[in-house]
Amino acid sequence: MVNTQEVVQDTRWIGGSDRRIALFENIFPLENGVSYNSYLVTDEKTVLFDTADIAVSDQFLENLQAALAGRKLDYLVVLHMEPDHCSQIRTVAALYPGLTLVGNAKTFTMMQQFFPETAALPRVEVKEGDTLSSGKHTYHFVMAPMVHWPEAMFAYDDATKALFSADAFGTFGALDAGIFADEVDFEKKYLDEARRYYANIVGKYGMQVQAVLKKAAGLDIAVICPLHGPVWRKDLAWFIDKYDKWSRYEPEDDGIVLIYGSLYGHTASAAALIAHRLEEKSGKTVRVFDVSKTHSSCLVGEIWKSGTVVLASPTYNNGIYLPMQALLHDLRALGLKNRKFALIENGTWAPVAGKLMREELAGLTGCTVVEETLTIKSALHETDSERVDAFVEAVTA
Repeated sequence: MVNTQEVVQDTRWIGGSDRRIALFENIFPLENGVSYNSYLVTDEKTVLFDTADIAVSDQFLENLQAALAGRKLDYLVVLHMEPDHCSQIRTVAALYPGLTLVGNAKTFTMMQQFFPETAALPRVEVKEGDTLSSGKHTYHFVMAPMVHWPEAMFAYDDATKALFSADAFGTFGALDAGIFADEVDFEKKYLDEARRYYANIVGKYGMQVQAVLKKAAGLDIAVICPLHGPVWRKDLAWFIDKYDKWSRYEPEDDGIVLIYGSLYGHTASAAALIAHRLEEKSGKTVRVFDVSKTHSSCLVGEIWKSGTVVLASPTYNNGIYLPMQALLHDLRALGLKNRKFALIENGTWAPVAGKLMREELAGLTGCTVVEETLTIKSALHETDSERVDAFVEAVTA
């Protein structure tokens, strides 16, 4: 059944939510699904901003047909060519012959790779600062390369002050009854997922996000329309500030996150004790996670949030415990910066995980590693209390 919602004057959300999906990009677990947002403006000319993922194609196409109400589709603006947004380009073009595709040079290069048959369709190629008018609405195009693909761009409607922001300002999580962030407790329902989305999908490109935020600062924005998650019409500055912090690699709080790996429970036991001592000593919240139980993308989100990160790893095959190794790989790939790390290693006969983790972290810009590594030989005992106290002192100094 048709499910569309008005965003601003002449503009309707015509997307859909997928609650069945288990993994985003076949990597990131989605406990609460994800939305695929698409927007239609009905003016003298009709303008569609992006399509949707094939998983919600039936709902999207039904919504599109209903929102057009018998009118033809004049323009399809492609802000982002990732398949979860572009999968329906060929179908839409077939349903509405004569439409004009709008994108930048990189958009059309990628479109040719996905859909060679679209090469014959009418097109308008835009660049930074170009505009497109549909009548009462004029759209200004803002290039946003590497946020998070090279062809990504924004469109700003000067009539409604709506910013169509592609994947920027998106979040994991399906939409419920409403489409607006102010209709739910966003901080409780979506903030962790917004941070996880940013850190894992966009996080590597902080410099590029900063560049496009500077461009956006010159626009009078009343509404932000992302391709995933709720639409923003209130408290925009609060969410933009989050993006500013995340893209500067600045922690949101001064809390401590302790992430451990444990084969038989001894490192887990040590982690629990040290977390208690750290919270007692610092007065800060300490969040504890098992690297084998909590998906790496969630841990990355927690690290993006926190100022201090404690990693506890057994030595495994003369190396780092494999799930911890994977997390460190992600942190390097995402270019994490400006964090304080402290290391705990465990080993029954030849503990080397601390040394190896330190080497892995050495390439992270602006990150420091507490000089003192806490070494555990099999398990902690009362005789280790002084060393534990010294480690806690070093972490909280």
